Amino acid sequence: MQAKPIPLRRPVGTPSEPGLPAVHGLHHFAYRCKNAEETRQFYEDFLGLPLAAAVQHDKVPSTGETHPYFHIFFEMADGSYLAFFDLLDDKGYTTNPETPSWVNHLALEVSSYEDLEV
Repeated sequence: MQAKPIPLRRPVGTPSEPGLPAVHGLHHFAYRCKNAEETRQFYEDFLGLPLAAAVQHDKVPSTGETHPYFHIFFEMADGSYLAFFDLLDDKGYTTNPETPSWVNHLALEVSSYEDLEV
């Protein structure tokens, strides 16, 4: 039995709690990467997602923690972003050994199934 594909877009509802803002969509999703330049080459040069922003900080703005990093953002056609943190330690993302390898993944939308076979 073949599974039916899930809808690509779902209507946005209203929040269940009064006073909370409605979520309009994804702004960005961030992952850790081992090397910002290698990541840029793949997403910009190979996939064609434009590098929209790059920032480097020695302190985390939200916490004040001292931790140098490089943060890069790639823009997708719907205006959302895929972002990566290079923590400048030559270490990439690692998974929890208790989590199956197929759970953590990134799914990008394309126009057709044929586009996936390129």
